[in-house]
Amino acid sequence: MSRRRITGSAFIAMAIAASGCGQYVRDSGRAPAQVVIQSLAAASGAEPSKFFSALTSDVVTNVTKPDPCSAQTPCPTYFNDLGQVTMTLILKDPGSSTSPASPSALNQITFTRYHVAYRRTDGQNMPGVDIPFAFDSASTFTVPAAGSVTGGFELVRNDAKLEAPLLALRNSPVIINAIADVTFYGRDQAGNDVSATGSIQVNFGNFADPQ
Repeated sequence: MSRRRITGSAFIAMAIAASGCGQYVRDSGRAPAQVVIQSLAAASGAEPSKFFSALTSDVVTNVTKPDPCSAQTPCPTYFNDLGQVTMTLILKDPGSSTSPASPSALNQITFTRYHVAYRRTDGQNMPGVDIPFAFDSASTFTVPAAGSVTGGFELVRNDAKLEAPLLALRNSPVIINAIADVTFYGRDQAGNDVSATGSIQVNFGNFADPQ
């Protein structure tokens, strides 16, 4: 069955090209180090170990096991979708070519919470009508002075699939193409506030269930 897309193809192509992008922190205040989001990926709740740079969010998944679910009588199930972010640190003042500076243990940043907001590229952005409601949640991980860290978080809540506008997609060929902006909030070891924002493409619809 063909699916009618809500957003224009040109906008969707631009959004997909930008999916999984991160950015430098611009509002880290007095913190001497900045966070770089190296990647932002997501996995469908039906296949939580398979992460991609864009999310295909199935609004309802028919499972065939365990009992009493079966191929003849599948059970409609609503999975949350997972996100995964990889971050690293850089210093605002990297030093000189002859005397480069490196982040220290004091520059390590611990993130403890995050905010997810959805938007569409066609300008139809009414929460609960055009897009799911934004939400805040918690996830704790520390970006080390050297190397990188990968942290997990919830990108699409179970509840969102039981509310408008996603609830109506269970019996509809429509796909809602959106972008999720995820902002992480934390502090370095000296107590300076730091935040970092990344974006990822999210396509909501009643997709084929994994076999």
